[in-house]
Amino acid sequence: MSIAQNRKAFHDYFIEERFEAGLALEGWEVKSIRAARVQLAEAYVVLKGGEVWLVGAHVSPLPTASTHIHPDPTRSRKLLLHAEEIRELIGKVERAGYTLVPLDLHFKKGRIKLEIGLAKGKKQYDKRETLKERDWQREQQRLMKQRR
Repeated sequence: MSIAQNRKAFHDYFIEERFEAGLALEGWEVKSIRAARVQLAEAYVVLKGGEVWLVGAHVSPLPTASTHIHPDPTRSRKLLLHAEEIRELIGKVERAGYTLVPLDLHFKKGRIKLEIGLAKGKKQYDKRETLKERDWQREQQRLMKQRR
């Protein structure tokens, strides 16, 4: 079940490969995410010191959050991946010029997971081509419906 999606990522990037990562979260963040108070639009993924971090994701604290905790909505959150996956990501990002983008925040077996994509940036003409292709597919579907 999807909680939040980053639709802008599909517009700005070609997604080559996908990985599923866990998140190191605090209690108030889990409650807020379960209430769907999260945004991935401005978020990105960085590699620091052999670790993978989610930066810029906004998790709005619930008004019922504890009084003794001062929540930071945009703090960096560590992503949990296997060591071989991290090594693979580091190699592709540093050598092949890929970017890591958060795609989808979802539940899996009661846990909150983040799907990240290994992506290459689109040029402006690629974005226009994608829009044209999508419009043409929609038009084809509409024409096929009329024929029936």
